[in-house]
Amino acid sequence: MPSYTLGKAPRGRFRWVLLVLPLVLVGLVVWGSLRRGPAPGIVIESARPAVGTATKIVARFSEPVGGLGRISLELSQGERTVRLAEQRFERAGAFSPTRGRFTANAELAATVGRSAQDWLKEGEVVLRATAERMAGPLRSRAPVVVEKRMTVRLRPPHLELLSKQHYVRQGGSGVAVLRIGESAVRSGVRAGAVESLSFVLPGGAPGERFVLFAIPWELSDGDQVRLFAEDDAGNRVEMPFVNLFKPSPPRTDRLELSESFLAKVVPAIASQTPGFDASGSLLDQYLRINGDVRRATLATIAELSADTQPTFLWRNAFAQMPNTQRRAGFAENRTYLYQGKVVDHQTHLGLDLASTEHAPVPAANAGRVVFAGWLAIYGNAVIIDHGYGLMSLYGHMASLSVKAGDVVSKGQQIGNSGSTGLAGGDHLHLEIFVQGKSVDPLEWLDEHWIRDNIATKVKVP
Repeated sequence: MPSYTLGKAPRGRFRWVLLVLPLVLVGLVVWGSLRRGPAPGIVIESARPAVGTATKIVARFSEPVGGLGRISLELSQGERTVRLAEQRFERAGAFSPTRGRFTANAELAATVGRSAQDWLKEGEVVLRATAERMAGPLRSRAPVVVEKRMTVRLRPPHLELLSKQHYVRQGGSGVAVLRIGESAVRSGVRAGAVESLSFVLPGGAPGERFVLFAIPWELSDGDQVRLFAEDDAGNRVEMPFVNLFKPSPPRTDRLELSESFLAKVVPAIASQTPGFDASGSLLDQYLRINGDVRRATLATIAELSADTQPTFLWRNAFAQMPNTQRRAGFAENRTYLYQGKVVDHQTHLGLDLASTEHAPVPAANAGRVVFAGWLAIYGNAVIIDHGYGLMSLYGHMASLSVKAGDVVSKGQQIGNSGSTGLAGGDHLHLEIFVQGKSVDPLEWLDEHWIRDNIATKVKVP
């Protein structure tokens, strides 16, 4: 009888299984890892917290490992869904100079609102962004969906004028009292392109606010002065409220630039202005200071206007520096000449007040110092906040007696007059700002104007 050797074949097959099984498991793990990979990232951003007439939506997609395959952005309300945008991506082919490259980051943008989708109704909408990975033999699409829910508002907020008798002039100031609805998030006065924002009315009922507003010196059309209210969806209502608008065209002046003046002011300002281009002649540098540096300085003051206290820090009329004469006024359009030729045009704002050399400079009214130091064209300067966006600036001083954060009383010395910055001789430059916009100081120096235009509308303690 034939003989058999038991156990050899099974043991061989078992060893083969032991060898192959780990490879299969490793292959499955690799295949699963490749097939899964990282999920695409999605972020949906909106320009406003709610949807109104037109709200910009941006969906940002990312997949840095294997790339994006398809992305889309949809809008849904009720039973209706529309595709706002879609894009597909392909991996670069074998014969492409960018072989194997893929799209790791992309974005889709769309406008959502009544202007783009006239079927929208007030309520809720859903923004839905979908991203798929670049698919392949070992890689699934692995779609990811992210949703963002937003409120639709189509009606502007309530706006009501409460104050009366608004008489304003070009380059001046004013106060208006208003009542707004609960949906309003911004309100105030628009004068041309300049907006002055409102504050809660002290002692007022819910929704009652007031705004101390500026009329730009450049604005000669009273119809461009409007009360406004706006909600978080951008729905806006405006209404006229000015009873009388008095045009006040800027005055004109001509200034001859001398070599001695340029030699005095240019190096001092250039050396204290980081990043200043000091190339070219003294005249070249002066023109950059009088133009670019001037605009940058006014932008800095506008930023400082946000550092205001929501309370009345001032009392009664502002005081002019004692024993001074007015040498230059508000809103003077200056023509600058050099060696008889016109080289520049700028507008002088504020008042130039001349006294004795290094005369004591008092605070025009009570307030809190928000700036004390070098301020380019103004030289050594102090800015005082008087509350609710009203500020006064004191420029060209020789020395300062206060620092930022100090609380000063009306008449308290804050420094001494001088000729720093763009000053030809010793004097004080006094300028008044309402929410960062320069206005005529003469109004604030006038007790009658304050009584008729401010105190009749809001109660200043």
